[in-house]
Amino acid sequence: MKPNSPLPTHNRYPYSMIDQRQDFSWPEGKRLAFYVCFNLEYFAFGAGMGSDVGLANPAPNHRSYAWRDYGNRVGLSRMLDLMDELGLPACHNVNTFLYDAHPQMFERIRQRGDEIIGHGRTNSERHSGMWEADEARWLAEATDAITQNEGKPPTGWMSPWLYETNLSPDLLQEAGYKYLLDWPCDDQPIWMKTRAGKILSVPYPIEVNDSPAIVFRNKSAAEFGDMIVEQFEEMLLQSEKQALVCPIALHTFVVGQPFRMGHLRRALKHCAEHPKKDMVWYTRPGDIADYCYRLPDGTLA
Repeated sequence: MKPNSPLPTHNRYPYSMIDQRQDFSWPEGKRLAFYVCFNLEYFAFGAGMGSDVGLANPAPNHRSYAWRDYGNRVGLSRMLDLMDELGLPACHNVNTFLYDAHPQMFERIRQRGDEIIGHGRTNSERHSGMWEADEARWLAEATDAITQNEGKPPTGWMSPWLYETNLSPDLLQEAGYKYLLDWPCDDQPIWMKTRAGKILSVPYPIEVNDSPAIVFRNKSAAEFGDMIVEQFEEMLLQSEKQALVCPIALHTFVVGQPFRMGHLRRALKHCAEHPKKDMVWYTRPGDIADYCYRLPDGTLA
């Protein structure tokens, strides 16, 4: 970004073309890091924000609340069964009000050793437009809830709705976070500047994400399954040139519906049992971040 640009801009990261960067590999020489991320979300009843099975941005109502609650009551269990079946690790973007509302949800997640990522208090709130002190307080509340319930603080963060303030990366870095998922600008992790150092941006998908694809763009379950397969195949091919990250974002109330599960199973089975799976690192974003922090300076953009 040019500092004299006539348009509002940021100074979080410099421009970098992916084919002009230093090459590196993931652990054991693997080329594609693949992770599956569940969004575990809690919504206020009759208040706040949220999607709807029939409307993109509805006024809160009992129908949209119940549809989303289906994911916590039913969808999560079925999707964890699928991950067990395929032997895949997972990570979870967690609204921390769930620890009080549905603490039973976390028993299987802990048994699996999955990663918990900070995702705000509830998706009925957005951080955009907040004053610094208020955002810092909300961030501290969410971080403390995870720390108290999991016995250790989270290292990663994704804001509710991926909405940030201009200070969010600064506040996250100062709160001890190592990485964030809010900036879908690259297929590799990149370093972001903060006022007190740096924080890693790990790729997170807006496109291969069941909520935008199915709820907002009206893609079918079969089309979304095809998206996963085609994304994986092309990124595996491209990873011969540069090490890449292929993330898949899922919501338990969307693809956790029975008629969509078969297509999700087909797609993830394709990825997990691929003939070239020896070139794939099936991992979690926290492990990606840990690896990136050990790379020599200058390796990442």
